[in-house]
Formats: sequence, C-alpha cells, structure tokens
Amino acid sequence: MGHIVNAKEEVYRALAERLNRNPVGVPVNEGLMEILHRLYSESEALVGSKFPLLPMPADKIASLTGIKTEKLTGILDSMADKGLALELPRRDRTFYMLAPMVVGFFEYTFMRVRDTVNMRELAELFEAYFQIEEVKKEFFGGDTKMFKTLVYERVIPAAVETEVLDYERASQIIRQSGGGVLSMCSCRHKASHLGQACDAPLEVCTSLGESAKWLVRRGMGKPATVDELLRVLDQTEKLGLVHLGDNVLNKPSYICHCCGCCCLIMRAIRESGEKAVHPSNFQPILNEDFCTGCGICAESCPIQAIAMEVEGSGTEVPSVNIEHCIGCGGCASACPTEAMTMSRRSVMHVPPVNKREQFARISQEKGRG
Repeated sequence: MGHIVNAKEEVYRALAERLNRNPVGVPVNEGLMEILHRLYSESEALVGSKFPLLPMPADKIASLTGIKTEKLTGILDSMADKGLALELPRRDRTFYMLAPMVVGFFEYTFMRVRDTVNMRELAELFEAYFQIEEVKKEFFGGDTKMFKTLVYERVIPAAVETEVLDYERASQIIRQSGGGVLSMCSCRHKASHLGQACDAPLEVCTSLGESAKWLVRRGMGKPATVDELLRVLDQTEKLGLVHLGDNVLNKPSYICHCCGCCCLIMRAIRESGEKAVHPSNFQPILNEDFCTGCGICAESCPIQAIAMEVEGSGTEVPSVNIEHCIGCGGCASACPTEAMTMSRRSVMHVPPVNKREQFARISQEKGRG
C-alpha cells in the first residue's frame, strides 16, 4: 500500500507547489501539508494542483485535469463552498481561480462557524504556520503590500481636509461601493479557538464589490448597506481598532478593523517591526505645550510605536518611532488634550491601480513576474 500513500502525498505536494507559485505564495513545509490535508479532499487537491495562474472556465480546467466537465463542475462547486476556489461570473461564462492562502482560504475558513472541520485544530496549525519567519517574509516582504492603513478621518487636519483623496478615506471607499458584506473577523475567530481572543466585536470584517457578492453566495457573510458599514467603521474607530484596506485605487475588496493582539498583520508589525502594510499618508506629531504626559497615546498604539521617555526636566513625554508607525491615527484620537495630532507625510503613497497591477508588482518583486 506504500505506493498508494506516496501517490496521495504527491497530489498534496503538487497542490502546495502550485499555491506557492501565486504572487503571494506559501512556503512549503510540513505545517502547510497538515493544513492542506484537512481542507482539501484528494480530488480537490488534484484539481487545485492543475489550476492555471489566470482565471479559466471549467471546460479549460477540465482539459488540464482530464476530468469530464460535468464531474469537474461539482468538484469546483465544493471547493468554492469551502473557500478554496473562487468563481468569477464574466458575461455569459463563469471563470474559476484557485484561492491563495492570504487573502484567501485562511480568511474564508474562519469567516464563519463550520462543523465539517476541526476548527481548533486548524487554528493551532495556522497559528504555528504564521509564526515561521519564512512565511512572514512571503506574506509581508517586498515593497508592494496587500494592505494599506486608512487614517481615522476625524483626526485629519482641517488644513489638508480638502486635499485628502478618496482612496485615503475609508468612509468614501464604503460610499463608492454602494454597500457590501459583514463577516466574522477571521483573525479574532481563530484566536477564539485558541482561547486568546480579545473582546473586540467579531462580525465587523467588511467586504465590498464582487468579493462581497461572492461571500453572500457562499454563505460567508451578511449583506450590509452603506449606512450599516459606516456604523461599523465608527464603532470600531471608537474602540481604537485599525482600519486596514485593500491596497488598490479602484474597486478595493475589503476593509479590516484590526486589533493589535489577534490580527496576524498587526502582530507581525508589533513583534518584529516588519513593515507589513503601507502606512497611511499621515503621521503623528506632538505639541509638547499641550501634553500632560498621561501616556494614553502610548497605551492606545496597537503596534507599540510610541514610548514614554523622561526629559531633562524629569517629565515624561511620548516619543513616536515614525519608521515603525503606520499612521492609523489612534493615538491622536485617544489624546485627551489634543497634544497629539496628525500631519501629512513628506512622501505620499499611491496604491496600485487595481488587483492586476498589485499582483504584477508583487510577482515582479519576488522574481515571479
């Protein structure tokens, strides 16, 4: 029976290698193999291993796999239900794309409660996998990031208010979307299975556009109006959560509302100083005349980019590590005396035009383009 077992392992190994060819890949190791074995059936793993890099209709994928289209469509539908593949309606045809791990089947696994898999076991496996330095580098290394920080709009200086562009405003991104979907925060849901979740709200993950429609079709989220999404934006801002958006100019797919403890990205920034997201185009500045040394700004920073330091006079004042800061505005929002305010960075970040350009840049930076 050894050769049968080996043949099965080869299928999953081929799937892992295929996933690692994505612009944002997955370093192949035993932890990854454990995850794939629990999420993919053998037939799904076989189909996944044959997926092209570009979206393709079912008949083209059938020719690559040797599986008849009728049978293949059933497998693809099962994969889409699990969040392992995405179906993309285009005119009169449906195209399919293999979901990456991030942003992809990790989020789709934990965006809902599932009784067909051992969620605690998967949470442990993903947690261990995400702690590997090679994995962090794959997800967050390179100049082009998957996420950008969206500054709290209430702390944008009045002097530049009229100059702030739509892609810098979470509220405008939501209004332009016309509505979307609210799902469970995958990071906090994962943390809950490990007994590590904070008390931040769970169902606040915001998806927009075609991604939102797909999540509704697959039962991974609830439709939400613009007003409902704006209320979530306001609620999470008051709680000091960080708004991380899809790092594209046109038709962004999501806005996450992240805490510093559960969020994979925020933890990576805090623990290693890794620039895992593009900072917003704002940074905090301190007016010492207004500062009382209360330390609330330092306590409110989710990535510990602010430290209280003793001046020559013996008083404590906050010191901001601008290189580490992501410009969320949480410190300025929390400051009771308005001593901490936000100002424009000297160099502005302009995101890639769309997902195609974003992934093309990431691929090129990793030598995959």
